[in-house]
Amino acid sequence: MKRIFITGLALLGLFQYQLRAQNVVSDSTNYQNKKLKVEEVNLISSYYKQDGDNSAVTGGIGSEHLTDIANTIDVKLIKYGENGIKHTFDIEAGIDHYTSASSDMIDLSANSSASSSDIRFYPSLSYIRENEEKGRTFSAGVSSSSEFDYQSFGGNLSFSQKTKNKNGEFTAKIQTYIDQLKLIEPIELRTYRSEGYGSANRNTFAGTLSYSQVVNQRLQVMIVGDIISQNGYLSLPFHRVYFADGSVHQEKMPDTRLKIPLGFRASYFLGDNFIIRAYYRYYSDDWSLKAHTADIEIPVKLSQAFSLSPFYRYYTQTGTKYFKPYGEHTAADEYYTSNYDLSKFDSSFFGMGMKFTPPNGVFGLKHWNTVEIRYGHYTRTTNMTSDIISLNIKYK
Repeated sequence: MKRIFITGLALLGLFQYQLRAQNVVSDSTNYQNKKLKVEEVNLISSYYKQDGDNSAVTGGIGSEHLTDIANTIDVKLIKYGENGIKHTFDIEAGIDHYTSASSDMIDLSANSSASSSDIRFYPSLSYIRENEEKGRTFSAGVSSSSEFDYQSFGGNLSFSQKTKNKNGEFTAKIQTYIDQLKLIEPIELRTYRSEGYGSANRNTFAGTLSYSQVVNQRLQVMIVGDIISQNGYLSLPFHRVYFADGSVHQEKMPDTRLKIPLGFRASYFLGDNFIIRAYYRYYSDDWSLKAHTADIEIPVKLSQAFSLSPFYRYYTQTGTKYFKPYGEHTAADEYYTSNYDLSKFDSSFFGMGMKFTPPNGVFGLKHWNTVEIRYGHYTRTTNMTSDIISLNIKYK
């Protein structure tokens, strides 16, 4: 199969041509044109790489080496209706290509099986209707994600209402994801001469309530709470679990999960050139996993065209009661996993963002006004590390 990757730079050239054509529409009759117009376009490319020695595919041991190349395009179109209502259409499409050393071990006899790499495609569409005079916003959206062993379809609805003085805003949102998984078992657990895979469903329902408040000219805060319910097949079918007696099993987890994250966010404007952005989140679920996340980012404007944003995030979790390392589960365990994502660990993620806003536009193209490069390094106490670098080019 021939694979084609569209980079952010290539799309930049394509959109510059289309947007230039849009800008030359004449209006000789002084008629107020209310057609859809492009408000913003973001082209994002990223490269991700990770390494570790606790692959869940091989029961908590073995390489976790993985690479991922992702490209996303996000286009916002706006139109004002006769009654002053603002209509925004957000069209986004992304494509990932990843390689995974651990997925390659689903079939232990094949050193380069079809499962060693895959392509994921994920388009989405959302509509936002905003009454700026009343401070009221309604939005709805749909999304999908497709890869070899996974199909997902999502939908969301959101409602926001600002306070009379426009300094506070309440938001309520509901989301659902309907997933279908292809049940790819480790080769030694498959039925003899079996060529087909079974399938299973996984459903996710999420509700979010948030409130943001402008406290004064320098300080803005927001509190947010979620409740997320999942049901269906919540294991991953190709994860092995080795018991103490040497036998190998397929990962087995409960078919329901309830998650409750609570978060607080604050932004403090320290003069014209410094912003301190802080975030804290507490998470708990009924698999007995509890976690704390603390995040800080300090954007610093060094000149009219250049700014830096150093950031740091600390994360700690207790791990679920169903996790045990390689060879420690027994037949007495009702549920079992050796996936280190569900174990006890601490992690740090730190890096830097650099934003350029050239007065004459990127490469002299006026409307392509911003380039942002971000790099982050991740370390986990289970000896897993990863690096990610991303490039965002914006039209506005």
